[in-house]
Amino acid sequence: MKDPNNFYQHQLKIHQQSVERLNKQMYVLSMLRLTVFLLTVAGVYFFFENLPLAGVIFLVGTALFGLLLVKYMRIKRKRNLHKALVGINEEELEIGKGKFHHRDLGLRFNDAFHEYAYDIDLFGKGSFFQFLNRTRLEEGSETLAHLLKANDVENIISKQQAIQELDKKAEWRQEFAAIASLIKVEVPANQILKWLKEHQSFVPSMMRWFPTVFALGSISLLIWSAYDYSHLTFLGYWLMLGLGITGKYLKKINVLASNSDKVKETFRQYALLLNKIENESFSSEMLLAKQQQIQSHQEKASAIFSQFSKHLDALDNRNNMIGAIFGNGLFLTDLKNSYKIEKWIHQYHQTVAHWFEAVTFFDAYNSLGNFAFNHPGYVYPEIVDNRSCIKAEALGHPLLPAQKRIDSDVEINQEQFFIVTGANMAGKSTFLRTVSLHIVMANMGLPVCAKSSQYHPVKLITSMRTSDSLIDDSSYFFSELTRLKFIVDAIKEQPYFIILDEILKGTNSTDKAIGSKKFVEKLVASDATGIIATHDLSLCEIEKDLEPVKNYYFDAQIINEELFFDYKLKKGICQNMNASFLLKKMEIV
Repeated sequence: MKDPNNFYQHQLKIHQQSVERLNKQMYVLSMLRLTVFLLTVAGVYFFFENLPLAGVIFLVGTALFGLLLVKYMRIKRKRNLHKALVGINEEELEIGKGKFHHRDLGLRFNDAFHEYAYDIDLFGKGSFFQFLNRTRLEEGSETLAHLLKANDVENIISKQQAIQELDKKAEWRQEFAAIASLIKVEVPANQILKWLKEHQSFVPSMMRWFPTVFALGSISLLIWSAYDYSHLTFLGYWLMLGLGITGKYLKKINVLASNSDKVKETFRQYALLLNKIENESFSSEMLLAKQQQIQSHQEKASAIFSQFSKHLDALDNRNNMIGAIFGNGLFLTDLKNSYKIEKWIHQYHQTVAHWFEAVTFFDAYNSLGNFAFNHPGYVYPEIVDNRSCIKAEALGHPLLPAQKRIDSDVEINQEQFFIVTGANMAGKSTFLRTVSLHIVMANMGLPVCAKSSQYHPVKLITSMRTSDSLIDDSSYFFSELTRLKFIVDAIKEQPYFIILDEILKGTNSTDKAIGSKKFVEKLVASDATGIIATHDLSLCEIEKDLEPVKNYYFDAQIINEELFFDYKLKKGICQNMNASFLLKKMEIV
């Protein structure tokens, strides 16, 4: 079995060495640039009286300095990429040690009214999202959160194949993440799409050719004036004419330039990521479909994005005052660049959303591939169409350390209902969340924490954590009833796997026992499948009357005045409770 830590340590060493090597190259180039600058200044100074020679020295020195600068910037970009890759591998090694609680909590995606997200700690500190998430784009994080909450039972095998393929592309995934992390965007993709959709064109269609004609006139006047300085007056009037033509549209150009300046980094980032997707070879159905989504034009999507990014950069150059005056006065540069931008928007504004979506898809699915890579011992559930709903051997919670985790064999058929009893802290709630995560992960196509798993796809719905609300003036009990009503209404529409934890806590014990029994009876009569955990042993009596109901428990033992748990799921009813013992042990009573 491959050890992901060996891969990360190897990659870390490679990229650290690359950073060191490129830093040395950058230092050498910096020294060469300084040398060229000093020699050029000295040459011009000593040969100043020989203007032709001084001019040649200046031109050669400037050209050489420029070439060295271009090479320096190219090496710096490579160095920064390797630095980002160093950070990625360092982070993976830390997460492998269980140090991930400082990462994005994803609380903005939580939803107390969702079928299960709030109950199973999908988001928040120590959550599955926090452990899983490797996205670098906010849109990618949103896509990943959507996948976690989708409750989608379709195309699971295709999802598995996509994740398995990305599992094998560890270096490609890391490079994609590194590229995405290097560019800090100011405007999210959804705002860009809104701007592109709502933009009203203002540049006349004649600006497709008019700036070229006007520029030819400017060049002619410049040549004419060079031969006869008396014609400089005509050049001045021509300059004022150009500024006047531009000035007519200045206000709208300023608005376009302001919007363009905010989005250009996003387009530069997406162009690089699109290029990364286009140049990779994929074989799984889902990944191929996403790749083809950005290859529907004669030109590559990355080239189209790069082209737009250059147009945006060109318009941004107007911030140079001298360039703005002479560029607009003689060449109508603002109008020319604005026309190119508007032409691009008109041509591609409807397809940009598809390209953005493809990038965010890979950003999100790379997290899933990374999870699979980090857990080579996990298994992809075998999708079955028989009586079994979940049949898993050595099923465990993926966030618990392997050396501490106690796994259980679980087999629950469709239309069966488990009643799980057990002492406090014996493992009931962890078991419920383990089964819940198995369903969520299996539906996403992820491998699960088990030795083997057969799974009949089913949607999940839970009631494990409710609270009262002072704002809504609703009691705890009313909130719980509302949640149970939500479940009853949902299972009328389609099958769900139902997980309940100690329901009807907001009423007295007798009322709770009667109400819980009636609720379970209603679920069983509805052919529901699921699990309910409870301290109420009287609820277990339903097993005698209803064949689909089965009793299981988690045990606790008191040995030599100490409490011991084995955290193993057993068939039957728990007989050992520990509340009184703990009250006495902690000297509360």
